[in-house]
Amino acid sequence: MTAPGPGTGGAHYEVAVVGGGQAGLSMSHRLAERGVRHLVIEAERVGHEWRERRWDSFCLVTPNWQCRLPGFPYRGPDPDGFMVRDDIVRYLEDYAAATAPPLLEGVRVTRLRRTGSGTFRLTTTAGEMTADQVVVATGPYHAPNVPRLAERLPSRVLQLHSSRYRNPGQLPDGDVLVVGTGQSGCQIAEDLHLAGRRVHLAVGSAPRVARFYRGRDCVAWLNEMGHYAKGIDEFAGAEAVRLRVNHYVTGRDGGRDIDLRAFARQGMRLYGRLAGAVGASLTFAGDLAANLDHADAVAESIKDAIDAHIEAHGITAPDEARYVPVWRPGPGTASRALDLDAAGVTSVIWCTGFTRDHRWIEIPVFDGRGYPMHRRGATSCPGLYFLGLPWQHSWGSGRFEAVGRDAEFLAAHIDASRRLADVCGALTGAPTAVAPALPVG
Repeated sequence: MTAPGPGTGGAHYEVAVVGGGQAGLSMSHRLAERGVRHLVIEAERVGHEWRERRWDSFCLVTPNWQCRLPGFPYRGPDPDGFMVRDDIVRYLEDYAAATAPPLLEGVRVTRLRRTGSGTFRLTTTAGEMTADQVVVATGPYHAPNVPRLAERLPSRVLQLHSSRYRNPGQLPDGDVLVVGTGQSGCQIAEDLHLAGRRVHLAVGSAPRVARFYRGRDCVAWLNEMGHYAKGIDEFAGAEAVRLRVNHYVTGRDGGRDIDLRAFARQGMRLYGRLAGAVGASLTFAGDLAANLDHADAVAESIKDAIDAHIEAHGITAPDEARYVPVWRPGPGTASRALDLDAAGVTSVIWCTGFTRDHRWIEIPVFDGRGYPMHRRGATSCPGLYFLGLPWQHSWGSGRFEAVGRDAEFLAAHIDASRRLADVCGALTGAPTAVAPALPVG
């Protein structure tokens, strides 16, 4: 459902939700349950990020049964499968159709500030509006992050960020260098490798996880163990947890491990972290062996935890042999240099993540890295909230799995704030915009 746009006359809402992805739609559903008048403002259209910034063979790495937006759990025929890109877009579009949020698409918020009366003023491409409370549900992935050394590469080399990669056919003939081994880097490297392209892969420190272990998907084991419901405050070093890189694995073709060592044995060239570039000459750190060993160690530690859970609860599960490395870098296989011309590399894909861009928010709620300071999404500015951040409260906070729980937490606080404001207004004749913020720590 599309709401009428805010006009220059200054429409007012109890809550403005900025962002119409899974976080914004979940927030809308929870607010609607409580009868809170609100508007969801989406710069593009529902599903844009999934539709426009994912490659053709993209699929979820979490099973479909973990897709459980509020009031709209996955009901398809393959709960243990993995939705592909177009299915994900359709899931979000169906969710919007089923919940009929007050949604304004194609309108971008360009400025958010606090007024002297305590309300919020939003400048949008459709005019000005105000709100008692605001939820920023734009996620963390705003601008492609490409290192400055990309500027040193020859202009004849095609360079793409992972958000612009679609399929091997869009690249010129020749070898491809993929930089980064988070989920995107590993899956794009696999996509190219399966298509018969010669891939050079700069391997970082991202960990990996096995797809299946002892008869079940590892996600199912970890879910049963309560791992995904564990709040960030239960971990030592919460701030470090927020910065963790996701484990690489894939849901492709029913799900499987991503084993970079196996790729190397099949002809993929592996390097350490990209360290420098002078024209077509690239240099790499000597950390390839350490990075591969670290990824394997994390995967095996997860298996250790699953073994302990099985034993502690007397669960019947098949035994399974542990992973044995199928390839190790050695003399001649762990190069620290690459000449793009000599190797025939014609394309570079930067799988180096994204940066946050909150410059439109003119309210001092950010730390020195530009990360919003919050407690479970509530900031130190009364009435300003964030939703959909990785590890906002738990592992699933930025995902289909748990964003609805975070939305419910914020909806309860928002509702309590407006009720308190109503009481204050009735007692004093001068309404208070919102209740005090939750303490941030």
